[in-house]
Amino acid sequence: MFPHFHERPVSLMAEENSPKTRGGVFLELRKILQSGLLIVGKDVARGPADVVVTAGESSLLVQTPRGDVSLTLPAGVSFEPGSCIHTPGGEHGGEELHFRLRIAVGRRSSDEEAPDSVMENLRLKETYCFCCQGCMTRLLEDRVFKRVLPLPNGNWNAIVDDWCCHPDPFANRKLLPRAEDCLLGDTFVLLARDSSCDQTLTEEESPAGAMDSQDTKKPCRRLTRISCSSCSSELGEAIAPATLKLYITQVVVEPVVGDRQPEASQNRSTFLERTVATRLLELSNSLCSFHFSVQTPDGRAFLLVWLLNTDSIVASVPGERVGDERSISPPALHSPSLRASRALKLLYISCSNASTQQREIAACWEVNAIGHPVVLPLKVCEELLQVMDDSNSTLPASMRCMRSYEELPLMHLITEQTLAWGMEKTGP
Repeated sequence: MFPHFHERPVSLMAEENSPKTRGGVFLELRKILQSGLLIVGKDVARGPADVVVTAGESSLLVQTPRGDVSLTLPAGVSFEPGSCIHTPGGEHGGEELHFRLRIAVGRRSSDEEAPDSVMENLRLKETYCFCCQGCMTRLLEDRVFKRVLPLPNGNWNAIVDDWCCHPDPFANRKLLPRAEDCLLGDTFVLLARDSSCDQTLTEEESPAGAMDSQDTKKPCRRLTRISCSSCSSELGEAIAPATLKLYITQVVVEPVVGDRQPEASQNRSTFLERTVATRLLELSNSLCSFHFSVQTPDGRAFLLVWLLNTDSIVASVPGERVGDERSISPPALHSPSLRASRALKLLYISCSNASTQQREIAACWEVNAIGHPVVLPLKVCEELLQVMDDSNSTLPASMRCMRSYEELPLMHLITEQTLAWGMEKTGP
């Protein structure tokens, strides 16, 4: 932990462009601690006596004067009846009611694994196609790889001199895939290009970024961007004449099964959130690192992310949905808005619009090489920040910042297909 790292809770959505949810019901459970926090807005219930929490079948039922809310819990997680206790709400006590509660976590839930990312799926599938996430156009057909190999860690070249007793044998040499290879980076895949790409992909040469006015050692370099011919979405880069670099946030990998057509493209924010959350979880498990620097291809830090915990289960129901008959009818009980979903809890800093204190933190991370680099196209970095800000804005006021980290955003990144109502920054 870095005591000087002051942060505010974050979520994956835009704070300025989406209306902030007032009141409502918010739930955060911790599987490891087997405890939880329930927050009910004063516009839903005026006092602790107005809120009754009971256990349903694989769900938690919150009864209020405005109406009832039933939140479906993940398999193996259950509420312990009678454990809900009212606690002080601190400076936000005039707006919110806070309750602590206990949960039981069964073996099934403990053994559950997070959804596999594109990286994990590629290790398992023998024949698959790559589709544009924006329009689901098939970009690469029936690819069969004889080798699927991970690339060295993102900053391997910077430390190779510390491991080699002779001159760097890889200096100025790129690791490129052969015809039937797939090389896996942290956030991208490298593939050999073939003639079929000419019909589905377009190329455009453009600068990766302007020269840094404060660092003349970082010259502007040019790259060849790869885009979808159908919808013009940026997919990656051509790092060599016969090699494609496709980012996992831009493509969908599907197994080839008969004549099955690709499924319809899902909501962009949902896809981006789940893809990034799942990948951060995988990287934190494999690298034992909880600090990440989201960077653009030219190596400039855009977001600093501090992973707080990976065992959260969250759900958020806006105040206007509490008491809505549609929200408690049987069909709606299985809707995304009423299901508590697994999530990562993060703190983040935007390096492009930081306060003086945040700039000092960013400088400290850079000088001390804190944060594993996670490289994404500039537009994707901006989308990710928007999702985080939107998510944070939907949290209860008391959850948008952590105590001791008043200037840094906090958020929950959903790792599952089904989302809870709000993705939000979290706080004290």
